[in-house]
Amino acid sequence: LPAAVLANYDTVEFQLQTLAQAARFPYGNGPLPYVVTQLMGSYEAIPTFLDRQHAIRNEQDAQAYLARLRAFARVLDQETECIRHDAGQGVVPPDFIIDRTLEQLRAFRAIAPAESVLVTSIVTRTRELGISGDYETQAIRLVEQEVYPAIERQIAELQRLRADAVHDAGIHRLPDGEALYQVALRFFTTTDMTAREIHELGRAQAEELAARMDAILRSQGLTEGPVGQRVRALGEDPQHLFPNTDEGRQQILDYCNSLIAGLQPLLPKYFGVLPRTPVEVRRIPAYTEAGAPGGYYQRPALDGSRPGAFYINLRDTGELPRWTLPTLTYHEAAPGHHFQLALVQEMQDLPLIRKLGFFSANTEGWALYAEQLCDEMGLYENDPLGRLGYLQAAIFRAARCVVDTGIHAMGWSRERAIEYMIETTGDHPAAMTSEVERYCAFPGQATSYKVGHTMWLRLRERARARLGDRFDIRAFHDVGLTAAPMPLAVLERVVNAWLAAQV
Repeated sequence: LPAAVLANYDTVEFQLQTLAQAARFPYGNGPLPYVVTQLMGSYEAIPTFLDRQHAIRNEQDAQAYLARLRAFARVLDQETECIRHDAGQGVVPPDFIIDRTLEQLRAFRAIAPAESVLVTSIVTRTRELGISGDYETQAIRLVEQEVYPAIERQIAELQRLRADAVHDAGIHRLPDGEALYQVALRFFTTTDMTAREIHELGRAQAEELAARMDAILRSQGLTEGPVGQRVRALGEDPQHLFPNTDEGRQQILDYCNSLIAGLQPLLPKYFGVLPRTPVEVRRIPAYTEAGAPGGYYQRPALDGSRPGAFYINLRDTGELPRWTLPTLTYHEAAPGHHFQLALVQEMQDLPLIRKLGFFSANTEGWALYAEQLCDEMGLYENDPLGRLGYLQAAIFRAARCVVDTGIHAMGWSRERAIEYMIETTGDHPAAMTSEVERYCAFPGQATSYKVGHTMWLRLRERARARLGDRFDIRAFHDVGLTAAPMPLAVLERVVNAWLAAQV
């Protein structure tokens, strides 16, 4: 096969083989052990999808919205049946995951139907467009009579399971759980690295990064105590915090958007191919922010009708000191996820199955590489705290490798993992608690960042060494990004083929 077609073939083959390995476990969702958690489930995904992704341009679109709203109730009940089925297999989430999930389900249910985004979204948009019909009455009826009762049934089932739920965080306690974790690691890292290898990678890189952070802290007169403790004290300094008000949250959104705008003049020096689709910074919906991560990216619509979006968690502005925001923005927006995933959507010759593929090590590795690239671009030249934020984000990803494998392969408790994360990163305790609970519900994924980042760096240094003075960082980035997300071994082969053609 031609090289590009072979890369497509190998990418899809890897994805299907790994999914087939996960399919042999009679519970969960692919490589994930639980169907509904604080991070996953239709209660978390569908309201945002209907509000932000379901387009309403005419009456037909509005009727389709109502049809999806009705189907939302049905899928909630289907998920509840899955929860019940899996419990019969001995698969019940830990007590703290159930508690966090119930907190969010109840918060969603507590909203008056007329004020729910499920209703206000269709009402606002049809009125603005002058689309005739009483969509408010219809949507309220569906929420009251179908969606909320299904939410209540899901709450009742989780409450029933909560009585006998254990506190053990790892999936090793589940039926064939050790094997499931190996499949999860393969799925998310796209490698055959063992849990022990990933654990040691994280520890080694965390030690190196801590030494670099110590040097910056000392230059700022912060010399007493462990690195994590000093970073935590800096993060609590009011001069670095936004007000914990709606006004302060808007200030954060404005600041992140300004960072993206300020980056634009520098990009042509580092990239030959740039996405045409814009990216916006938005707040994670309040009804899911309690269990959501600090931020995530939503790729643009395939037809270009919707921009990319960086969703940031603004539940407590105390978790987001100003000096941490540049790195978070560069990771989730530009030149991180948006550059890779928006570009993929715009590639006319890329098969649809490739555009919709999911390869966490490649995409998260690229976004972590983009964080480092921004430092190399000089964005922190006169901003030592900004560079500290970049290093803190990097050590956070290294610590994830230690904690994820610790929980699921080495018997670590939730509390031990939280303590390690706080001590190592100096990050906010509430944020680290949510993060550790994320790893408990989403085993393996958190290891993909550092594994992927290590590969992107290795390939760049190989290209630099091979090409010498002829090395052009723009060409390297273009080759890697236009290859589209793929397993790391396939990415390595694509870059090696490009290098061979340069000689």
